Amino acid sequence: MSKPTASWEKLGDKFYRKIQLYTAVFDQDLELENYNVVGAPYSGAVAIYRDENKITTYRGGQVSKASIDIYSCAGKLIRRINWDKGTIKGLGWSEDEKLLVVTSDGTVRCYYDLQGDFMPFTLGHGADEHGVQSCKFYGSGFVALLGNNNLISVSSYTEPRPKLLAIPPTEPVVSWSIIPPAYSLSRSVEVILAIGETLYVVDATEAENRNFDAGPFRHISVSPRGEFLAFYTDDGKVWVVSGDWSDKLSEYDSKVKTVPKDMQWCGSNAVALAWEDEVHLIGPNGAVTKFYYDAWIHLLPDVDGLRLLTNDVCEYLQKVPDASVEVFRIGSDSPAANLLEASSLLDQKSPKADDLIQLIRPSLAEAVDTCIRAAANEYNIHWQKQLLRAASFGKSVLDLYSSDDFVDTCDTLRVLNAVRFYEVGLPISYEQYRRLTPEKLVDRLTNRNEYLLALRVAAYLHLPTSHIHGHWAQQKVRVSTETEEQICALIVKKLHGKPGISFEEIARAAYDEGRVRLATELLNYEPRAGKQVPLLLDMKEDNIALDKAIESGDTDLVYHVLLHLRKKLPLASFFRVINSRPVASALVESSASDQDHELLKDLYYQDDRRLDGSNLLLSQALASPSVASAIDKLKSASTYLRDSRDAAATFQRQALDDAQKLLRLQEQFEKDLGPRDGVTSPAPPTAAASSSFVGLSAHHTVSALLRQGHTKRAQKVQSEFKIPEKTFAWLRLRALVAERHWTELEELAKAKKSPIGWEPYFNEVLGAGNTRVASVFIPKCTGLSVAERVEMWMKCGLVVRAGEEASKAKDRALLEEVAAKASGSAKVEVERLLGMMGKR
Repeated sequence: MSKPTASWEKLGDKFYRKIQLYTAVFDQDLELENYNVVGAPYSGAVAIYRDENKITTYRGGQVSKASIDIYSCAGKLIRRINWDKGTIKGLGWSEDEKLLVVTSDGTVRCYYDLQGDFMPFTLGHGADEHGVQSCKFYGSGFVALLGNNNLISVSSYTEPRPKLLAIPPTEPVVSWSIIPPAYSLSRSVEVILAIGETLYVVDATEAENRNFDAGPFRHISVSPRGEFLAFYTDDGKVWVVSGDWSDKLSEYDSKVKTVPKDMQWCGSNAVALAWEDEVHLIGPNGAVTKFYYDAWIHLLPDVDGLRLLTNDVCEYLQKVPDASVEVFRIGSDSPAANLLEASSLLDQKSPKADDLIQLIRPSLAEAVDTCIRAAANEYNIHWQKQLLRAASFGKSVLDLYSSDDFVDTCDTLRVLNAVRFYEVGLPISYEQYRRLTPEKLVDRLTNRNEYLLALRVAAYLHLPTSHIHGHWAQQKVRVSTETEEQICALIVKKLHGKPGISFEEIARAAYDEGRVRLATELLNYEPRAGKQVPLLLDMKEDNIALDKAIESGDTDLVYHVLLHLRKKLPLASFFRVINSRPVASALVESSASDQDHELLKDLYYQDDRRLDGSNLLLSQALASPSVASAIDKLKSASTYLRDSRDAAATFQRQALDDAQKLLRLQEQFEKDLGPRDGVTSPAPPTAAASSSFVGLSAHHTVSALLRQGHTKRAQKVQSEFKIPEKTFAWLRLRALVAERHWTELEELAKAKKSPIGWEPYFNEVLGAGNTRVASVFIPKCTGLSVAERVEMWMKCGLVVRAGEEASKAKDRALLEEVAAKASGSAKVEVERLLGMMGKR
């Protein structure tokens, strides 16, 4: 086995290696020089589409349909996307392997899972009018150059919001590139435009002329992390400047008269120029190495190197990692190199192995670490094993050494070797794997339908597998030719008991494929009603959706379904749906009582709930802004109950008729008498003014009339509403007392009898503070005892009259009580009465 240094090339003081990943990549009939080729980051998929500007070989009667073909790096076709949606002006990949296709009219399609499913959006900002000329892509967004030199930036594929950048000059753009937001000084995307002989940097706020006068620049390339910028001049030179434009770091003269077709960075240390079959790799200080091919070559840049792709071969060009240089460099006497040699001698059972170990013992831990790092960055399985064996030998000699890195590297290499296999075609490097993360690597395997490998990798790395099973099930419902019952049974059998499975997503995939019955069956296995219901509504399974929502006990979910049904169905159909479901009916009633009285009225009518419907109209009448409107509502409420034989309905209808009659009377009083100025009495709230008769009850109306002295009108109200005499007497008494009509009260005292007796008159007048008038009613309280009448006289301050009352009743004890409370001349008079009683 030849040493890894066999594929190394020295570039200045650095080594570069060209690793052959796959051979016989594409069919020889595929004229790769006539195609645009774009590779996804982290050794991802390769998308190719025919360059419409190039003349291609005539294929006779063959009909060639335009398509975007997605291949693995090994040349395995993953997906073919037939294309008839216009001229493609931009094709690129996101960091998470979404394919972006931009057409000349500014339409963008984001293919998100290598399965042909996409999300479309448009650029706007005049893209359809001026046309897209070209696009540059980065991890999470891209920039489009329009025909009028305007630049449109999209910073997110998940929520695309195209924004117009600052307006650059309108002269023709020779070449251009972008600095991603993560690496630009402004932390927003920056565009470098070669216009005329100079360069412009355009961001969201300004287009700045950098005053580079060596143009025109035919190519512009930005290093993976934005530290360096490379420019190819019209006279064949390559300039490299720092990312902040402050230093010109190197200049290289290619001495080739033809302009290269591409220029890309190889990691962050070298620039590659590509002609049809020739590649120049330029390092610091103008150092260069050249590679020649027998076929057209495409450059596919990545974060730590450069993929070189032809029909025959896929290679990876990268700077040799420092750990590998330390171990394998010819003549190296580093501890790691000696440890590898000692391990080899140990395999040969040579005693010199121990001598070497003792020689490097002070640096043995460092040597072990270096061998582990070198193994991680090695593609050749033989040398991976040799390096890990050396590391294992070294750490077995050490007294204390943590094996965590060793174990992690072994696990990682097992995964990397599995995905690098040509049938999978993911030749990811260790550095790329660290940046991509294991979870996203599993996602890439899943999107390629490599389910078994994805499950094994996930299980090996202790990662969740639910999304892998879900993706498999979705693909099964899309492509399987079995019956729907068989598909459903298979999916349920495979996924039964697996945590985190979303049957809703599987059912939605089935629905999108037109398999509605299968989707309905699969949804029965989705435990979360919140996931079931939206899809059932999309499937127009409204009744099932409502039943599922009710079963969940989630009122918000039930409301969501009801709102959907209300918008969709005629009113009668809507009521038929909810009438058989008490929960739904109750929620509709509750919601409508607050927001939609018309719907509530229709609901009561549909259910023949006359009393409830009448109550609703009554509440509307109470809130009516005018008397006429209130009367109309009351009339409707009464009509609602016309045919009802229910006793409660009969009573309410009579009450509603009385309310109409009262409102008409009150309206008439309002016209005849004006507002009841200065009169206040408790009344229910209405839209009318507080001093209006309108809205008062019958009792309050009588009271208000009596207080204004309109006795006859009050008696009319009494007569109309059959107010009992006792009630009327009480209302009249309190009204007269409230208005201090003492004369009228004294006139009442002349009557022979009162419906409520005379004691209330005494109490009410006394409570108002008029003892004189109150005393008028004491003699009329004949039904009271002598002691009670004496007490009444005493309350009025008429002590002598109290004594006379007791004396008249010949109650000496009572008279003595009065005498005890008396004073002054009153006491003398009472004592006189006592004396007279004693003589008798």
